[in-house]
Amino acid sequence: MSNNDRWHASLRVADQVFRQPFFRRSRLIGCYLPKDDEVDSWPIIARAWQMKKRIFAPIIAQTGEMLFREVSAESDLVCSQFGIPEPVSGEIVSARRLDIVLTPVVAFDSHNNRIGMGGGYFDRVFSFLGGRRVYFKPKLIGLAFACQRVDKISPNPWDIRLFQIITDADSA
Repeated sequence: MSNNDRWHASLRVADQVFRQPFFRRSRLIGCYLPKDDEVDSWPIIARAWQMKKRIFAPIIAQTGEMLFREVSAESDLVCSQFGIPEPVSGEIVSARRLDIVLTPVVAFDSHNNRIGMGGGYFDRVFSFLGGRRVYFKPKLIGLAFACQRVDKISPNPWDIRLFQIITDADSA
């Protein structure tokens, strides 16, 4: 996708997120800070701030654990060892306290299985959701471009399935 196509597709994804009841009801939102090839989450983050919601971005602690640190418009960001923007300071909350978590995906299927960037950080931090048949919180929402859909992903036993995946094709 060109940068222009990616931006317009990201805006279509954001529009779909804004329409979701779970987004309107949420107060504490986990949301990735995007890299160049991912759905741009900044429009979602900006709208959430306007709605007085708190945003918590994933960071990787020195222990190797994924944590969620609050990010605001004034936050200083640095690139992690993986090239991912992370807030330098801010309150850290437990993943269990988040209402929803917006996550990027590399690929996804119709059963809401995902392939991430590798490393297993996501699956470890949300392992407490494994085996649940009913979602309470956080609801794990993948943000993806329609072109990232694949026929089938064979999940590992430790893989955590997403609650929903929202794409740019959902608004077409």
